Amino acid sequence: MAAHVVVAGAGMAGLRAAERLRAEGWDGPVTVVGAEPHPPYNRPPLSKEVLAGRADAGATALRRRRSVEDVRWELGRRVVAASLADRALTLDDGRRLAYDGLVVATGIRPRRLAVPGPAAGRHVLRTLDDALALRAELAPGRRVVIVGAGFVGCEAAATARGRGCRVTVVEPLPVPMERAIGPELGEALRRRHEERGVRFLTGRAVTAFAPGAVVLDDGRTVPADVVVEAIGSVPNVEWLDGNGLDLSDGVLCDDRMRVQGRPEVVAVGDVARFPNLRYDDVPRRVEHWCVPADTARRAAATLAAHLAGRPPDDAPFTPLPSFWSDQHDLRLQSFGMPALGDRRVPLEGDIGALAGGVAMAYHRDDRPVGVVLIGVPASRHRHYRELVTAS
Repeated sequence: MAAHVVVAGAGMAGLRAAERLRAEGWDGPVTVVGAEPHPPYNRPPLSKEVLAGRADAGATALRRRRSVEDVRWELGRRVVAASLADRALTLDDGRRLAYDGLVVATGIRPRRLAVPGPAAGRHVLRTLDDALALRAELAPGRRVVIVGAGFVGCEAAATARGRGCRVTVVEPLPVPMERAIGPELGEALRRRHEERGVRFLTGRAVTAFAPGAVVLDDGRTVPADVVVEAIGSVPNVEWLDGNGLDLSDGVLCDDRMRVQGRPEVVAVGDVARFPNLRYDDVPRRVEHWCVPADTARRAAATLAAHLAGRPPDDAPFTPLPSFWSDQHDLRLQSFGMPALGDRRVPLEGDIGALAGGVAMAYHRDDRPVGVVLIGVPASRHRHYRELVTAS
């Protein structure tokens, strides 16, 4: 019987892993198991075009390569347990699924606020169903409170404001998106949001929900018809408990994406914690759009080599992370890992006038490790990308 590969997770990372296995010459059976009923889709439009009503669900579907037409898809099914010693998975319908190679691609889920109060009116924004449910609530004049001023929170704020809602963002840190892009650009983007009518309550936390309101840690009550919790993510790793793995922040991998040295188990996408030797040997999870494809390429090469009895690729794994964010009329684009920087260096433009284009470099040990561009024309992006890659 031919060896069998199971991909646990049917998002972009799972799809790309299946495609790359075929590209690496693996022609054996592949089964992809996904908790959602939908085929793989693109997540970035959920907080933008889909939430705004400019795109429907079908517009987010990812095109599949012909090479995966023979892949078996188990959608609407969840992997609930694994025995790596027995090379077997248990699904939520009780079935056991044996494998010779396993790709961990179960991704992340939104973190929820652990505070008392009713659940009615509370939303998160991660899946297609999340976006459609929230979109139905965003009517003109409705009071929307967004908890968390990271990228998802700020994109949702911009979209809700564009739909005519009255929007308040509650954020414990002093500045929106401070961890990702630093206080200078974060403060500039805050001003841009405020010019568009978004209200920020920074340095504050939510302590409880009440009917039609949220309660803050200073005792104030903020009226809310709709609440969006955008306070980060939790890796979906519980199904791997009991196998002696380091699951403290996702699945620990080496730079070949092997799960703690196991050649038959690899991980990809948001759930994988791996070292990027472009920067150092510290394993990190990276929740950027490019990571599913980059890690799938590496992991598939590793797993296909193992199944074929070949040595794995020993070239250093040095992907360049990148992400973008659309907020009101501004496009933010980043290359590298700005959060690793200990010093910020302005490169172009006036932070007080974002519409004219601003570029900021992020240095660590006098070397640029990332760059953030706001309102910079696409024709200039390659220049700044090369600034980071050349370092």
